[in-house]
Amino acid sequence: MTTPSADSPSAAESSSDSAPKKSTGPLAGIKVLELGTLIAGPFCSRMLAEFGADVIKVEAPEVGDPIRQWRVLKDGTSLWWSVQARNKKSITLNMKDERAQEVARQLALEADVIIENYRPGVLEKWNLGYEALKKLNPATIMVRLSGYGQTGPLKDLPGFGAIGESMGGIRYVSGHPDRPPVRIGISIGDSIAALHGVIGAMMALRHRDVTGGRWNGKSGADCIAGQGQMVDVALYEAVFNMMESMVPEFDQAGVVRERTGGALPGIVPSNTYTTGDGMNIVIAGNGDAIFKRLMLAIGREDMAGDPGLARNDGRVPRTAEIDAVIQAWCQTQTIDTALAILQGADVPVGKIYSVKDMMSDPQFLARKMFEQHHFADGTPIKLPAVTPKMSETPGQTRWLGPGLGEHTDEILRSLGYDDARIAQYRQDKVV
Repeated sequence: MTTPSADSPSAAESSSDSAPKKSTGPLAGIKVLELGTLIAGPFCSRMLAEFGADVIKVEAPEVGDPIRQWRVLKDGTSLWWSVQARNKKSITLNMKDERAQEVARQLALEADVIIENYRPGVLEKWNLGYEALKKLNPATIMVRLSGYGQTGPLKDLPGFGAIGESMGGIRYVSGHPDRPPVRIGISIGDSIAALHGVIGAMMALRHRDVTGGRWNGKSGADCIAGQGQMVDVALYEAVFNMMESMVPEFDQAGVVRERTGGALPGIVPSNTYTTGDGMNIVIAGNGDAIFKRLMLAIGREDMAGDPGLARNDGRVPRTAEIDAVIQAWCQTQTIDTALAILQGADVPVGKIYSVKDMMSDPQFLARKMFEQHHFADGTPIKLPAVTPKMSETPGQTRWLGPGLGEHTDEILRSLGYDDARIAQYRQDKVV
Protein backbone atom coordinates (compact mmCIF):
# COMPACT_ATOMS: atom_id res chain seq x y z
CA MET A 1 0.00 0.00 0.00
CA THR A 2 1.43 3.38 -0.96
CA THR A 3 0.54 6.63 0.71
CA PRO A 4 -2.55 7.80 -1.22
CA SER A 5 -2.54 11.18 -2.91
CA ALA A 6 -5.38 13.42 -3.99
CA ASP A 7 -5.11 12.48 -7.64
CA SER A 8 -4.10 8.84 -7.47
CA PRO A 9 -6.29 5.76 -7.08
CA SER A 10 -6.57 4.26 -3.64
CA ALA A 11 -3.87 1.74 -2.88
CA ALA A 12 -6.39 0.06 -0.59
CA GLU A 13 -8.97 -0.45 -3.31
CA SER A 14 -9.80 -4.06 -4.09
CA SER A 15 -8.21 -5.05 -7.36
CA SER A 16 -11.10 -7.43 -7.96
CA ASP A 17 -13.47 -4.48 -7.66
CA SER A 18 -11.49 -1.78 -9.47
CA ALA A 19 -14.67 0.15 -10.22
CA PRO A 20 -16.88 0.85 -7.18
CA LYS A 21 -19.96 -1.33 -7.17
CA LYS A 22 -23.39 0.26 -7.20
CA SER A 23 -24.89 0.62 -3.76
CA THR A 24 -27.30 -2.09 -2.77
CA GLY A 25 -28.87 -3.00 0.52
CA PRO A 26 -31.58 -1.54 2.73
CA LEU A 27 -29.97 1.92 2.75
CA ALA A 28 -29.35 2.21 -1.00
CA GLY A 29 -30.14 5.76 -2.06
CA ILE A 30 -29.51 7.26 1.38
CA LYS A 31 -26.87 9.99 1.25
CA VAL A 32 -24.59 10.46 4.24
CA LEU A 33 -22.04 13.21 4.84
CA GLU A 34 -19.28 12.32 7.30
CA LEU A 35 -17.63 15.24 9.06
CA GLY A 36 -15.41 13.50 11.54
CA THR A 37 -12.17 11.70 12.26
CA LEU A 38 -10.81 8.65 14.04
CA ILE A 39 -13.38 6.24 15.46
CA ALA A 40 -16.85 7.18 16.71
CA GLY A 41 -18.19 9.21 13.78
CA PRO A 42 -16.42 7.22 11.05
CA PHE A 43 -17.53 3.88 12.55
CA CYS A 44 -21.11 5.14 12.60
CA SER A 45 -21.02 6.09 8.91
CA ARG A 46 -19.07 2.93 8.06
CA MET A 47 -22.00 0.78 9.19
CA LEU A 48 -24.43 2.83 7.11
CA ALA A 49 -22.12 2.46 4.10
CA GLU A 50 -21.91 -1.29 4.59
CA PHE A 51 -25.66 -1.52 4.14
CA GLY A 52 -25.86 0.58 1.02
CA ALA A 53 -25.72 4.26 2.03
CA ASP A 54 -23.65 6.57 -0.18
CA VAL A 55 -21.14 8.07 2.24
CA ILE A 56 -18.98 11.09 1.43
CA LYS A 57 -16.15 11.59 3.91
CA VAL A 58 -14.63 15.05 4.27
CA GLU A 59 -10.91 15.03 5.10
CA ALA A 60 -8.28 17.70 5.59
CA PRO A 61 -5.96 18.11 2.57
CA GLU A 62 -2.52 16.49 2.77
CA VAL A 63 -3.01 14.84 6.19
CA GLY A 64 -6.49 13.33 6.05
CA ASP A 65 -8.03 11.35 8.88
CA PRO A 66 -5.31 10.56 11.48
CA ILE A 67 -6.46 6.93 11.57
CA ARG A 68 -4.76 6.51 8.20
CA GLN A 69 -1.49 6.29 10.16
CA TRP A 70 -2.70 4.38 13.25
CA ARG A 71 -1.45 0.95 14.34
CA VAL A 72 -0.07 -1.45 11.71
CA LEU A 73 0.77 0.16 8.36
CA LYS A 74 1.22 -1.22 4.87
CA ASP A 75 3.11 1.07 2.54
CA GLY A 76 2.42 4.04 4.80
CA THR A 77 -1.31 3.52 5.30
CA SER A 78 -3.08 1.83 8.19
CA LEU A 79 -4.56 -1.60 7.62
CA TRP A 80 -7.37 -0.42 9.90
CA TRP A 81 -8.23 2.16 7.24
CA SER A 82 -9.24 -0.60 4.83
CA VAL A 83 -12.08 -1.50 7.21
CA GLN A 84 -12.99 1.82 8.83
CA ALA A 85 -13.38 3.65 5.51
CA ARG A 86 -14.66 0.86 3.27
CA ASN A 87 -17.39 1.89 0.84
CA LYS A 88 -16.81 5.61 1.48
CA LYS A 89 -15.82 8.34 -0.96
CA SER A 90 -13.17 10.85 0.12
CA ILE A 91 -13.15 14.55 -0.63
CA THR A 92 -10.52 16.90 0.76
CA LEU A 93 -11.66 20.30 2.01
CA ASN A 94 -9.71 22.96 3.86
CA MET A 95 -12.47 23.89 6.26
CA LYS A 96 -10.70 27.10 7.27
CA ASP A 97 -11.54 28.44 3.81
CA GLU A 98 -15.07 29.80 3.31
CA ARG A 99 -15.21 28.27 -0.16
CA ALA A 100 -14.61 24.82 1.34
CA GLN A 101 -17.28 25.51 3.93
CA GLU A 102 -19.71 26.32 1.11
CA VAL A 103 -18.92 23.02 -0.60
CA ALA A 104 -19.57 21.20 2.68
CA ARG A 105 -22.82 23.13 3.11
CA GLN A 106 -24.01 22.06 -0.35
CA LEU A 107 -23.20 18.45 0.49
CA ALA A 108 -24.94 18.75 3.84
CA LEU A 109 -28.12 20.10 2.29
CA GLU A 110 -28.21 17.17 -0.14
CA ALA A 111 -27.52 14.60 2.57
CA ASP A 112 -30.15 12.51 4.31
CA VAL A 113 -27.89 12.18 7.35
CA ILE A 114 -24.91 14.23 8.52
CA ILE A 115 -22.56 12.53 10.97
CA GLU A 116 -20.02 14.60 12.90
CA ASN A 117 -17.80 14.14 15.91
CA TYR A 118 -16.11 17.48 16.41
CA ARG A 119 -16.25 19.34 19.69
CA PRO A 120 -19.54 21.20 20.16
CA GLY A 121 -19.35 24.59 18.46
CA VAL A 122 -16.92 23.72 15.67
CA LEU A 123 -19.60 23.23 13.02
CA GLU A 124 -21.29 26.43 14.16
CA LYS A 125 -18.07 28.35 13.44
CA TRP A 126 -18.24 27.03 9.90
CA ASN A 127 -21.95 27.92 9.55
CA LEU A 128 -22.70 24.21 9.38
CA GLY A 129 -24.45 23.82 12.72
CA TYR A 130 -27.71 21.93 13.01
CA GLU A 131 -29.89 25.00 13.54
CA ALA A 132 -28.41 26.80 10.52
CA LEU A 133 -28.91 23.78 8.23
CA LYS A 134 -32.38 23.09 9.60
CA LYS A 135 -33.53 26.55 8.49
CA LEU A 136 -32.55 25.67 4.93
CA ASN A 137 -33.60 22.01 5.00
CA PRO A 138 -36.28 21.15 7.59
CA ALA A 139 -35.58 17.43 7.03
CA THR A 140 -31.95 17.72 8.16
CA ILE A 141 -30.86 14.79 10.31
CA MET A 142 -27.57 15.37 12.12
CA VAL A 143 -25.91 12.74 14.30
CA ARG A 144 -23.55 14.50 16.71
CA LEU A 145 -21.09 12.35 18.64
CA SER A 146 -18.99 14.03 21.31
CA GLY A 147 -17.41 13.28 24.64
CA TYR A 148 -20.05 14.92 26.83
CA GLY A 149 -22.91 15.84 24.48
CA GLN A 150 -24.03 19.20 23.14
CA THR A 151 -25.11 20.61 26.53
CA GLY A 152 -23.94 20.63 30.13
CA PRO A 153 -20.95 22.13 31.96
CA LEU A 154 -18.42 19.74 30.37
CA LYS A 155 -19.57 20.02 26.75
CA ASP A 156 -16.58 22.07 25.59
CA LEU A 157 -13.94 19.71 26.99
CA PRO A 158 -12.15 17.17 24.79
CA GLY A 159 -13.65 13.75 25.36
CA PHE A 160 -12.07 10.70 23.75
CA GLY A 161 -13.49 7.21 24.12
CA ALA A 162 -11.17 6.44 27.03
CA ILE A 163 -12.71 9.32 29.00
CA GLY A 164 -16.22 8.19 28.11
CA GLU A 165 -15.39 4.67 29.29
CA SER A 166 -14.10 6.07 32.58
CA MET A 167 -17.00 8.41 33.26
CA GLY A 168 -19.62 6.00 31.91
CA GLY A 169 -18.64 3.26 34.36
CA ILE A 170 -17.09 0.47 32.31
CA ARG A 171 -13.50 1.17 33.39
CA TYR A 172 -14.44 1.04 37.08
CA VAL A 173 -15.65 -2.55 36.82
CA SER A 174 -12.89 -3.80 34.47
CA GLY A 175 -9.98 -5.69 35.98
CA HIS A 176 -9.12 -7.41 39.25
CA PRO A 177 -10.22 -6.10 42.66
CA ASP A 178 -6.68 -5.73 43.99
CA ARG A 179 -5.38 -3.74 41.03
CA PRO A 180 -6.21 -0.44 39.28
CA PRO A 181 -8.92 -0.51 36.60
CA VAL A 182 -7.85 -1.67 33.15
CA ARG A 183 -9.00 -0.78 29.69
CA ILE A 184 -10.55 -3.24 27.29
CA GLY A 185 -8.13 -3.89 24.43
CA ILE A 186 -10.20 -2.02 21.83
CA SER A 187 -11.77 1.44 21.67
CA ILE A 188 -15.03 0.13 23.06
CA GLY A 189 -16.37 3.52 24.19
CA ASP A 190 -16.13 5.00 20.69
CA SER A 191 -17.68 1.90 19.14
CA ILE A 192 -20.59 1.82 21.59
CA ALA A 193 -21.24 5.51 20.88
CA ALA A 194 -21.10 4.82 17.13
CA LEU A 195 -23.71 2.09 17.43
CA HIS A 196 -25.98 4.45 19.35
CA GLY A 197 -25.46 6.91 16.50
CA VAL A 198 -26.54 4.30 13.95
CA ILE A 199 -29.65 3.49 15.97
CA GLY A 200 -30.47 7.18 16.32
CA ALA A 201 -29.99 7.78 12.59
CA MET A 202 -32.32 4.91 11.70
CA MET A 203 -35.04 6.15 14.06
CA ALA A 204 -34.64 9.71 12.77
CA LEU A 205 -34.94 8.54 9.15
CA ARG A 206 -38.08 6.62 10.02
CA HIS A 207 -39.59 9.69 11.70
CA ARG A 208 -38.65 11.92 8.76
CA ASP A 209 -40.27 9.56 6.29
CA VAL A 210 -43.55 9.18 8.19
CA THR A 211 -43.80 12.97 8.66
CA GLY A 212 -43.34 13.86 5.00
CA GLY A 213 -40.14 12.43 3.59
CA ARG A 214 -37.18 14.06 1.90
CA TRP A 215 -36.84 17.79 1.35
CA ASN A 216 -37.57 18.71 -2.28
CA GLY A 217 -35.06 21.58 -2.33
CA LYS A 218 -37.75 24.27 -2.32
CA SER A 219 -38.79 26.74 0.36
CA GLY A 220 -41.93 28.45 1.53
CA ALA A 221 -45.30 27.06 0.49
CA ASP A 222 -43.63 24.71 -2.00
CA CYS A 223 -41.46 23.08 0.67
CA ILE A 224 -42.21 19.38 1.09
CA ALA A 225 -40.19 17.80 3.86
CA GLY A 226 -40.53 15.52 6.81
CA GLN A 227 -39.29 16.51 10.21
CA GLY A 228 -35.56 16.13 10.73
CA GLN A 229 -33.84 16.15 14.09
CA MET A 230 -30.53 16.17 15.91
CA VAL A 231 -29.27 12.92 17.42
CA ASP A 232 -27.07 13.93 20.36
CA VAL A 233 -24.78 11.06 21.41
CA ALA A 234 -22.41 11.61 24.32
CA LEU A 235 -19.71 8.95 24.61
CA TYR A 236 -20.04 8.66 28.37
CA GLU A 237 -23.84 8.29 28.10
CA ALA A 238 -23.56 5.57 25.47
CA VAL A 239 -21.25 3.62 27.79
CA PHE A 240 -23.49 4.39 30.76
CA ASN A 241 -26.39 2.86 28.81
CA MET A 242 -24.56 -0.50 28.94
CA MET A 243 -24.25 -0.56 32.71
CA GLU A 244 -27.10 -2.97 33.32
CA SER A 245 -28.60 -2.82 36.85
CA MET A 246 -26.09 -0.49 38.48
CA VAL A 247 -28.38 2.47 39.09
CA PRO A 248 -31.31 0.69 40.77
CA GLU A 249 -28.92 -1.51 42.76
CA PHE A 250 -27.19 1.54 44.20
CA ASP A 251 -30.41 3.49 44.64
CA GLN A 252 -32.29 0.74 46.43
CA ALA A 253 -29.53 -1.28 48.12
CA GLY A 254 -26.47 0.97 48.19
CA VAL A 255 -24.57 -1.59 46.13
CA VAL A 256 -21.59 -0.37 44.10
CA ARG A 257 -20.53 -2.97 41.56
CA GLU A 258 -16.79 -3.53 41.82
CA ARG A 259 -14.04 -5.20 39.80
CA THR A 260 -14.21 -8.98 39.96
CA GLY A 261 -11.65 -10.19 37.42
CA GLY A 262 -13.06 -12.93 35.21
CA ALA A 263 -16.15 -13.58 37.32
CA LEU A 264 -19.66 -12.27 36.85
CA PRO A 265 -20.72 -11.18 40.36
CA GLY A 266 -24.03 -12.38 41.68
CA ILE A 267 -24.49 -14.92 38.89
CA VAL A 268 -22.85 -18.21 39.88
CA PRO A 269 -20.93 -19.95 38.48
CA SER A 270 -19.64 -17.77 35.64
CA ASN A 271 -15.89 -17.36 35.56
CA THR A 272 -12.61 -17.99 33.79
CA TYR A 273 -10.70 -21.12 34.75
CA THR A 274 -7.32 -22.58 33.79
CA THR A 275 -6.94 -26.06 32.33
CA GLY A 276 -4.09 -28.45 32.95
CA ASP A 277 -2.33 -27.42 29.75
CA GLY A 278 -2.31 -23.78 30.82
CA MET A 279 -5.21 -22.58 28.66
CA ASN A 280 -8.03 -20.33 29.80
CA ILE A 281 -11.63 -21.47 29.54
CA VAL A 282 -14.87 -19.66 30.31
CA ILE A 283 -17.65 -21.67 31.93
CA ALA A 284 -21.12 -20.16 32.40
CA GLY A 285 -23.03 -22.65 34.50
CA ASN A 286 -25.24 -20.08 36.17
CA GLY A 287 -28.65 -21.37 35.06
CA ASP A 288 -30.20 -23.66 37.67
CA ALA A 289 -30.56 -26.64 35.33
CA ILE A 290 -27.20 -25.90 33.73
CA PHE A 291 -25.50 -25.88 37.13
CA LYS A 292 -26.81 -29.34 37.86
CA ARG A 293 -25.58 -30.64 34.48
CA LEU A 294 -22.19 -29.03 35.08
CA MET A 295 -21.76 -30.67 38.47
CA LEU A 296 -22.75 -34.08 37.12
CA ALA A 297 -20.31 -33.65 34.20
CA ILE A 298 -17.38 -32.99 36.52
CA GLY A 299 -18.26 -35.80 38.88
CA ARG A 300 -19.74 -33.78 41.72
CA GLU A 301 -23.07 -35.53 42.16
CA ASP A 302 -23.13 -34.28 45.76
CA MET A 303 -23.26 -30.65 44.66
CA ALA A 304 -25.67 -31.42 41.82
CA GLY A 305 -28.11 -32.81 44.38
CA ASP A 306 -27.51 -30.20 47.10
CA PRO A 307 -30.84 -28.36 47.60
CA GLY A 308 -28.96 -25.33 48.90
CA LEU A 309 -27.29 -24.94 45.50
CA ALA A 310 -30.37 -25.52 43.40
CA ARG A 311 -30.99 -21.79 42.86
CA ASN A 312 -28.70 -18.89 42.10
CA ASP A 313 -29.47 -17.08 45.38
CA GLY A 314 -28.22 -20.14 47.24
CA ARG A 315 -25.07 -20.41 45.14
CA VAL A 316 -23.98 -16.80 45.49
CA PRO A 317 -22.87 -17.11 49.17
CA ARG A 318 -20.83 -20.19 48.20
CA THR A 319 -19.20 -18.67 45.11
CA ALA A 320 -15.62 -19.30 46.28
CA GLU A 321 -16.37 -22.94 47.08
CA ILE A 322 -18.02 -23.57 43.71
CA ASP A 323 -15.24 -21.84 41.76
CA ALA A 324 -12.61 -23.86 43.61
CA VAL A 325 -14.36 -27.12 42.73
CA ILE A 326 -14.59 -26.21 39.05
CA GLN A 327 -10.98 -25.02 38.94
CA ALA A 328 -9.77 -28.25 40.55
CA TRP A 329 -11.56 -30.26 37.85
CA CYS A 330 -10.27 -28.03 35.03
CA GLN A 331 -6.72 -28.56 36.27
CA THR A 332 -7.08 -32.27 35.53
CA GLN A 333 -8.18 -31.67 31.93
CA THR A 334 -6.69 -30.31 28.74
CA ILE A 335 -8.71 -27.55 27.15
CA ASP A 336 -9.86 -29.93 24.41
CA THR A 337 -11.13 -32.57 26.81
CA ALA A 338 -12.78 -29.97 29.04
CA LEU A 339 -14.58 -28.47 26.05
CA ALA A 340 -15.69 -31.89 24.80
CA ILE A 341 -17.03 -33.00 28.19
CA LEU A 342 -18.88 -29.78 28.96
CA GLN A 343 -20.27 -29.28 25.47
CA GLY A 344 -21.45 -32.88 25.61
CA ALA A 345 -23.29 -32.02 28.83
CA ASP A 346 -24.89 -28.96 27.18
CA VAL A 347 -23.03 -26.52 29.43
CA PRO A 348 -22.13 -23.10 27.94
CA VAL A 349 -18.33 -23.18 27.65
CA GLY A 350 -15.68 -21.72 25.42
CA LYS A 351 -12.01 -21.00 25.13
CA ILE A 352 -10.86 -17.39 24.96
CA TYR A 353 -10.05 -16.70 21.33
CA SER A 354 -7.20 -14.68 19.90
CA VAL A 355 -7.56 -13.43 16.34
CA LYS A 356 -5.33 -16.35 15.31
CA ASP A 357 -7.90 -18.74 16.78
CA MET A 358 -10.73 -16.97 14.99
CA MET A 359 -9.10 -17.16 11.57
CA SER A 360 -9.10 -20.96 11.57
CA ASP A 361 -12.20 -21.66 13.64
CA PRO A 362 -14.89 -23.80 11.91
CA GLN A 363 -17.73 -21.65 13.28
CA PHE A 364 -16.20 -18.40 12.00
CA LEU A 365 -15.51 -20.04 8.65
CA ALA A 366 -18.97 -21.60 8.36
CA ARG A 367 -20.52 -18.20 9.02
CA LYS A 368 -18.25 -16.59 6.39
CA MET A 369 -16.89 -14.06 8.89
CA PHE A 370 -13.89 -13.15 6.72
CA GLU A 371 -13.86 -11.52 3.29
CA GLN A 372 -11.06 -11.82 0.77
CA HIS A 373 -10.11 -8.64 -1.08
CA HIS A 374 -7.05 -7.28 -2.86
CA PHE A 375 -5.04 -4.09 -2.75
CA ALA A 376 -4.37 -2.34 -6.05
CA ASP A 377 -0.97 -4.05 -6.25
CA GLY A 378 -2.67 -7.44 -6.10
CA THR A 379 -1.79 -8.21 -2.49
CA PRO A 380 -4.64 -10.16 -0.87
CA ILE A 381 -6.15 -8.96 2.38
CA LYS A 382 -8.77 -10.46 4.64
CA LEU A 383 -11.32 -8.19 6.30
CA PRO A 384 -14.02 -8.89 8.87
CA ALA A 385 -17.32 -9.60 7.18
CA VAL A 386 -20.22 -7.18 7.47
CA THR A 387 -22.62 -7.78 10.33
CA PRO A 388 -25.44 -8.22 11.18
CA LYS A 389 -26.40 -10.83 8.61
CA MET A 390 -29.64 -10.05 6.80
CA SER A 391 -31.47 -12.63 4.72
CA GLU A 392 -32.84 -10.31 2.03
CA THR A 393 -30.67 -7.17 2.10
CA PRO A 394 -27.19 -8.14 3.28
CA GLY A 395 -24.42 -5.62 3.65
CA GLN A 396 -21.29 -5.79 1.54
CA THR A 397 -17.82 -4.37 1.02
CA ARG A 398 -17.95 -2.62 -2.35
CA TRP A 399 -14.41 -1.21 -2.11
CA LEU A 400 -11.75 -0.69 0.52
CA GLY A 401 -10.81 2.58 2.20
CA PRO A 402 -10.27 5.30 -0.44
CA GLY A 403 -7.14 7.27 -1.14
CA LEU A 404 -7.02 10.75 0.37
CA GLY A 405 -9.23 12.97 -1.75
CA GLU A 406 -9.70 10.21 -4.30
CA HIS A 407 -13.24 11.37 -5.17
CA THR A 408 -12.75 15.13 -4.81
CA ASP A 409 -13.15 15.96 -8.50
CA GLU A 410 -16.07 13.57 -8.94
CA ILE A 411 -17.94 15.06 -5.99
CA LEU A 412 -17.28 18.66 -7.00
CA ARG A 413 -18.50 17.96 -10.53
CA SER A 414 -21.68 16.43 -9.09
CA LEU A 415 -22.29 19.80 -7.40
CA GLY A 416 -21.88 21.65 -10.71
CA TYR A 417 -18.27 22.79 -10.43
CA ASP A 418 -16.45 22.91 -13.78
CA ASP A 419 -12.86 21.86 -14.39
CA ALA A 420 -11.54 25.41 -14.34
CA ARG A 421 -13.03 26.11 -10.94
CA ILE A 422 -11.79 22.80 -9.56
CA ALA A 423 -8.28 23.59 -10.84
CA GLN A 424 -8.46 27.00 -9.17
CA TYR A 425 -9.54 25.41 -5.87
CA ARG A 426 -6.56 23.08 -6.07
CA GLN A 427 -4.21 25.95 -6.77
CA ASP A 428 -5.63 27.89 -3.80
CA LYS A 429 -5.46 24.79 -1.57
CA VAL A 430 -9.20 24.89 -0.92
CA VAL A 431 -9.27 21.14 -1.65
